[in-house]
Amino acid sequence: MPGLGVWIYNIWILLFAIFDLALSNYSEDQCSWRGSGLSQQQGSVEQISLHCSEGTLDWLYPKGALRLTLSPRLPSAAVGPGGSSSGLITACVKPSEQFHGAQLYLERDGVLELLVGDRLESSPPPRVRCFSRLPGERVALFLQATPHQDISRRIASFRYELRGDWTARLSLDSSPISSEDACRPCNNTEILMAVCTSDFVVRGNIRSVEEDENLRAAVIKVSATRVFRQKYALFTGNSRLTSQGEIRTLLQCGVKPGPGSFLFTGRVHFGEAWLGCAPRYKDFQRAYNMAKEAQQIPCELAVD
Repeated sequence: MPGLGVWIYNIWILLFAIFDLALSNYSEDQCSWRGSGLSQQQGSVEQISLHCSEGTLDWLYPKGALRLTLSPRLPSAAVGPGGSSSGLITACVKPSEQFHGAQLYLERDGVLELLVGDRLESSPPPRVRCFSRLPGERVALFLQATPHQDISRRIASFRYELRGDWTARLSLDSSPISSEDACRPCNNTEILMAVCTSDFVVRGNIRSVEEDENLRAAVIKVSATRVFRQKYALFTGNSRLTSQGEIRTLLQCGVKPGPGSFLFTGRVHFGEAWLGCAPRYKDFQRAYNMAKEAQQIPCELAVD
């Protein structure tokens, strides 16, 4: 019978190898990668390169290490709110709530900085982590598997996004300086540019504000009376007059519910709306009409 046991063991090894080969692949658009560590040696490092501004990585049964380089094909329009581009790229990673079996590092010019540690079952959900890359800077993500006797339930998975320097305003892992900048009211030039470049432009009222402790964010419940533009179906509803949606912003900005109509603009960040500029609608109307009279509006909007 020992021979039968060895035969069964070899069959399982073969099946695992076939399963591993089937899983280790890129998506067709080279935005995402999915693979397993079953065929990796303990000290090996697999090199991966992705070429999109957003995507996912799923590493099943982590073993050894992965080194991921992100080389997005960003459009030339990926510029900051002032209309200029500094060449700065901001990247954010959002680990899955079941991130286990590895540690995620930022590798910058050969130096490793821990972004996400291996989680225990009782650990709170990992936070989104953001970092910026200057032109010419060598940056990669490095995943190191942590030793476990049972790797069958370990999956290190995360989503990533890369954008131009406007994402510094939305950073969820902000320093006090960038937090202060994110909470600063937009000037007229920034408002008009936000109308042209934002993922959503909505007129509406604040119904309530709630706290999301996991994201350290304020969730603004909005009743939208007019949706000028939205990249995704963020504001929906059965009513012909209003639609409902949520917009997030940094908790330290201290947003409070109150009367009045606002123009909400911003970006979609991992499928969620994040606030950019949000002037009172009457202030936006005044700035827009003044710029239109001076023939200095960057784009047209059907303003009431």
